[in-house]
Amino acid sequence: MTSPARVRLADVTPPIALGPLDGRYRGAVAPLVDHLSEAALNRERVHVEVEWLIHLAQNEVVPGAPTLTDDDVAHLRDVVATFGPDEVAELAAIEKITVHDVKAVEYFLKSRLAAAPEGSALRDVGELVHFACTSEDINNLSYALMVRGAVRDVWAPAATALVDQVAELARSLRDQPMLALTHGQPATPTTLGKELAVLAHRLRRQLTRIAGDEYLGKLNGATGTYGAHVVAVPGADWTAVSKAFVEHLGLTWNPLTTQIESHDWQAELYADVARFNRVLHNLATDVWTYISRGVFIQIPVAGATGSSTMPHKVNPIRFENAEANLELSSALLDTLASTLVTSRLQRDLTDSTTQRNIGPAFGHSLLAIDNVARGLRALSVDEALLARELDENWEVLGEPVQSAMRAASVAGVTGMENPYERLKELTRGRRLTAADMREFIGGLGLPDEVAARLATLTPASYTGLASTLVDHLDR
Repeated sequence: MTSPARVRLADVTPPIALGPLDGRYRGAVAPLVDHLSEAALNRERVHVEVEWLIHLAQNEVVPGAPTLTDDDVAHLRDVVATFGPDEVAELAAIEKITVHDVKAVEYFLKSRLAAAPEGSALRDVGELVHFACTSEDINNLSYALMVRGAVRDVWAPAATALVDQVAELARSLRDQPMLALTHGQPATPTTLGKELAVLAHRLRRQLTRIAGDEYLGKLNGATGTYGAHVVAVPGADWTAVSKAFVEHLGLTWNPLTTQIESHDWQAELYADVARFNRVLHNLATDVWTYISRGVFIQIPVAGATGSSTMPHKVNPIRFENAEANLELSSALLDTLASTLVTSRLQRDLTDSTTQRNIGPAFGHSLLAIDNVARGLRALSVDEALLARELDENWEVLGEPVQSAMRAASVAGVTGMENPYERLKELTRGRRLTAADMREFIGGLGLPDEVAARLATLTPASYTGLASTLVDHLDR
């Protein structure tokens, strides 16, 4: 029996996305399209070419170039501001002929100059477009602007909002006592808020590093020597012109490069973002574990299904999805950071393909941030479970009791010998009740004030300074 021919999904219009970021998860990552898509790259290329032309003309770098009026400058910058789907299609058509993406941008911009209003000086500055530039002069500046925009305008605000959300949850739970688990075993109690504050503090440190990262750029020709610049216009101070232009774009000038800007700044940034990802991954796995343990209860969403066969389930999918997306993002960022720092001799083209994957690297991180934020909003705390866990583990008071015995011994109280060993014998491998612990304390012969203090101590009250440590989030 012959099966009927299947519809070719590759031929469907509009095109079906190959990857989930442009398909299933488009809504969460769409803001990055303005910065890290192929269309955004072409828009930034037009932007850099426009600003270079303006810079050359306004600073009278090339003798004989006409002076641009304010209207001329506004007209040029409007080419960038109005860059949209029609311009994307037009550039694609030009590139089919040039088989070169940056040359297509040059021809695109020249066509706009030729169509400038009658009498405009723009009709006479066509040869200032891409003047003395190699493609990488345009590309490196475009990528720096793209990545900076993506981080500052999209990724960092979302990441900061998430960290603020974690910090606020930490503050609200600062006094909620909880049995700690070290090596998965009952340990000195803490508060749920303090444990969340640790993660918020770690994430904020990474955001501070990311905020301080530099975005470098260069404009110095085919091998970084200003060769064409000097031959064409020997009287110009080309290093000063280049530095002023790069800084005009808001970037840090790199004075020493080959044909390419060395991309070290990208490696530094991506390592910091990957480290943020990994700390967030730790938060996701911890919250998942708290959910599994029953500390957090997930608030059911009306109409949602947790399992196709087990109707009782409310699965922690937000945190599981976040884990996977953080792992994908970090893997891509690690690859970017490790490969972009190497370019054979004065230039090879490996960075061209590599940099086109910056978008997916940030996209998976942004998606994870969205997942965690939504997951945290659907949690409540099972205070009764936490209280029950603490009351079932009185042996955790072995630590403060033996510490009080040590202090008493130092103060000259007799009968305090071998405190650790005595508490070890009492507690190791055993479950104690409140009565067991208080009976032991009462028979130690501690000073009345110390004995009274220990007699009122419970696992729930043995949280030290945990609550006040949350205040460090505001410092």
